[in-house]
Amino acid sequence: MPEMDASTKTKEYFLDIPQANDTFFLKGSANYDWGMKNRLSRIFNPATGKTVMLAFDHGYFQGPTTGLERIDMTIKPLAPFADALMCTRGILRSIMNPEAGSAVVMRASGGPSILKDLSNERLALDVEDALRMNVSAVAVQVFIGGDYETQSVINMTNMVDRCNRYGIPVLGVTAVGQELTRDARYIGLATRILAELGAAFVKTYYVEDFPAVAAACPVPIVIAGGKKMTELDALTMARDAIDAGASGVDMGRNIFQSDAPAAMIQAVRKVVHENMGAMEAHELYLDLKHA
Repeated sequence: MPEMDASTKTKEYFLDIPQANDTFFLKGSANYDWGMKNRLSRIFNPATGKTVMLAFDHGYFQGPTTGLERIDMTIKPLAPFADALMCTRGILRSIMNPEAGSAVVMRASGGPSILKDLSNERLALDVEDALRMNVSAVAVQVFIGGDYETQSVINMTNMVDRCNRYGIPVLGVTAVGQELTRDARYIGLATRILAELGAAFVKTYYVEDFPAVAAACPVPIVIAGGKKMTELDALTMARDAIDAGASGVDMGRNIFQSDAPAAMIQAVRKVVHENMGAMEAHELYLDLKHA
């Protein structure tokens, strides 16, 4: 039999204080289950509501990308500075440390290489395998306006249905190609469709008139870094995106192809989490680079 409560301390029920109904900090996420919220709070810092994701999943369609030839040499040292790592299951298992504290957002779609039509993707990850690797979210690319638009949308909605059973958020990634215009009208269309169909958060590109895009999207948006640009330009883009309503960045080439990747990701963190200006963050980058 269990022991009786023999404490002589007077019980305290705080009768004058009603139990609080806590709200959740992240945009559009208040009605999720506990597990979903817990995973999202690993990706997005509850203190700021923002995230710095480090993307290095490029190899799933373009092989050994410049800067990712040896992920054990180039990415592992950067992992401690990232709130979340966006990668494939092959790289996670073969290279990344299980002891690392960063959340994992795992690429769940794929199929064609850069030699084929990239929009012809399928789901390439089983949810049970994602659970085995304790991921915080899975990512599915959606090609709004592409030849395989409907197929990629159904890829995402199927993954949402499967992941909802286990409380795993799905990141909807808006794809753009040479035939698709990067402007507020297109990005606004794509992000809203992904949110409407169940994505817990969306990754897209920063464009002019982005405040309207962010306002019309009912879930958090993280900004893709895109092609390599100067460090100052990348930091300026991050600053402008956060000011315009983005909930973080998911940078890859603008970090791991930088002249000083560790310095760059630390500067990006200052912009995203500490509201540092782009010029000041660039000065920090230069100081860290030459330290």
